[in-house]
Amino acid sequence: MLTTADHGPLYAKVETALAAEIASGALPAGSQLPPEDRLVARFEVSRTTVRKAIENLVARGLVEIRRGKGTFVTPPKITQELTELTGFVEDMLALGRTPTARLLDKQLVPAGADAARQLALPPGSLVMRIQRVRLADGVAVSFDETYLPREVGEKIASHDLDAEPIFSLLEDKYELALTEAEYRLEAVTAAPEVARALEIDAGSAVFLIERTSYTEGRRPIDYEKLHYRGDLIRFVTRLARRPRGRG
Repeated sequence: MLTTADHGPLYAKVETALAAEIASGALPAGSQLPPEDRLVARFEVSRTTVRKAIENLVARGLVEIRRGKGTFVTPPKITQELTELTGFVEDMLALGRTPTARLLDKQLVPAGADAARQLALPPGSLVMRIQRVRLADGVAVSFDETYLPREVGEKIASHDLDAEPIFSLLEDKYELALTEAEYRLEAVTAAPEVARALEIDAGSAVFLIERTSYTEGRRPIDYEKLHYRGDLIRFVTRLARRPRGRG
């Protein structure tokens, strides 16, 4: 039984005990915390105390609450380097993760202002929009919207996009070598559609990466909006300092 005789409030003691079990592997990544009733009985504290402890663990990124399912231990954050143009599958394999994808939708749509500008097309031109959830070790990490010019997009959409990466199809199947990309990254809150796809609460923090990839002749071929879960990933890069002039 926990008491306040020792230093600190009861919720902090519950939090510390559960955090220690997560750190030791007794509660491994992906495992579900015991139900609230069991935690109340185990620690002999109130529901309010247990809920406060779990709230703090969520804030620390150690656990996540999945609506209608329970509370689960989160995997360590994925650290992804932004130093070269790579796709999700390449990134996850390099980190020892198992990448998978789930296709949500693919259809021709009129290009909005952003897609038209990034693909150098007249506004309203038909483009192929592909929506997928990208998973690492079975956990949804990213909700991707990919926009492709109609001609190449219809070819790409004819493939099994649950299994075949778009970058590989562009380069290996259709010989459209990717040469460079422009990234724009910002922190946003998850819109309802994004939240549903990632199984998080609407308004949760996500990274939005807008990426425009180019083929030879700096022809834009692929425009993407990549929504990454802010609690599961961090991005790093390396910066070189420009030589200073003497004088």
